[in-house]
Amino acid sequence: MTRWLFTAEVKTLPPLLRYLSVDELGVRAAALVDRRPRDARLRQVGTSRAGLPLLLLSVGHGSRQALIVAGPHANEPVGGATALRLAERALADPRLCDGADVTWNLLLCLDPDGARRNEGWLSGPYTLGHYFRHFFRPGFLEQPEWLPDGAAAAALPETRALLALQDELRPFFQCSLHGVDVGGGFVELTRDLPGLAPRLAHIAGRLGIPLELGSYDTLYWPTLGPAVYRIPPPRRGDLAAAITEAAVESTWFHPHPYGTVTAVVEAPMWGVAAVGDASTPADADGALRAVSRTLRRDTALLEALLARIRPSLDTAPDADRLLAPVDDYLLVCPGLADSWDPDTGPDTDADGGARPLPPLDTARLTALRISGRRIALRTAGLLRQLVTAAGHDPSGAAADLDRLIDEWCADYHDGHGARWIPVARQVEYHARVVLAAFDLARHQAPVPPPGASPLGTPPRRAEVPFE
Repeated sequence: MTRWLFTAEVKTLPPLLRYLSVDELGVRAAALVDRRPRDARLRQVGTSRAGLPLLLLSVGHGSRQALIVAGPHANEPVGGATALRLAERALADPRLCDGADVTWNLLLCLDPDGARRNEGWLSGPYTLGHYFRHFFRPGFLEQPEWLPDGAAAAALPETRALLALQDELRPFFQCSLHGVDVGGGFVELTRDLPGLAPRLAHIAGRLGIPLELGSYDTLYWPTLGPAVYRIPPPRRGDLAAAITEAAVESTWFHPHPYGTVTAVVEAPMWGVAAVGDASTPADADGALRAVSRTLRRDTALLEALLARIRPSLDTAPDADRLLAPVDDYLLVCPGLADSWDPDTGPDTDADGGARPLPPLDTARLTALRISGRRIALRTAGLLRQLVTAAGHDPSGAAADLDRLIDEWCADYHDGHGARWIPVARQVEYHARVVLAAFDLARHQAPVPPPGASPLGTPPRRAEVPFE
């Protein structure tokens, strides 16, 4: 084990007590460049749909490229602060740059438009109710990491900017910085990095971060070690499968022909210890029936509330942006409930074959409970925002939504023991896991997949300095 990856500390930044906004990320990155102009550069590599700059902070001058992507999901702000922490560490420790012949390229926020919509909860108070009442995540087709129609048909400017950056850099290592609102940490890989699982366990143990041994996102994926999963190659599937399992092409796999290994690193905001419990439950089928029954009941409540709210949405500004994820969530709920229910038969894969659930330990059952409740809470929070945006509430839906949000958040807190993890600890965990994966990847020779086309000269990109 490379011990310095776990012990190196950076003294130039005070402990981070809160998340950083999109504007603050840019200001801090510019200040870092002013302080170290020979070693750090900041440039604009694209523009969001709303006209916000996509900023890339590069540190070092090595010939090998590492690409770190922060903020791919709008409600997961920890990655931006992690990117700055990684830049500070790369500047402080020559073994990360010159010693490794590596340039670190850190995209500060892939979805700045969505991140702006989460600023209602970003600075706290960090309570579950405050978070879900201000939660925003765009509909599936507006999430910039996904390529539902392939790279050539990428519609979002944020997606096109990331694809161009990947083709320019051809990184040996790419890391996508994600966050889990309630649960535990885990890592997803496009290629195996042997030795990552024990390093992950060491980091999590030192920082008191629970690890998810059976995340819903990875329910059907191969396990490479505790809380480390192999992302299957992309396959075509229906929209519901893609929303819940990322079962489509993505920017995680786009640089695969260059020999890139991509690590998706998930850091929890509220930790739940039971997601790491590998014990055998007393009645797994009974627990599954309860989870499915709860999700069906919650879905019916939310659909009825949406029907009450819809007539007043004509006057709500930008209602379509809030309705898109609501419609997505309500679309997938019935199928999820059926796939989890032992009485309705196993789920099916994209080819129509049976796909039974894997063996269910306490960790996986806990993850399923959390996932069902997460969808309901996100939908309720978005509906509450729609009522607020409409400016009037003739149906009295707001009070019912507030009651449901409070009840479901209490279930997370009291029923699952969800506990807030301070921002500084989230960032430290995130950064240490990235460094562990980076250390393993830099010693692993690139392995282009069979049949990959020969690589030519990387295309040059015109640099746009950040003013």
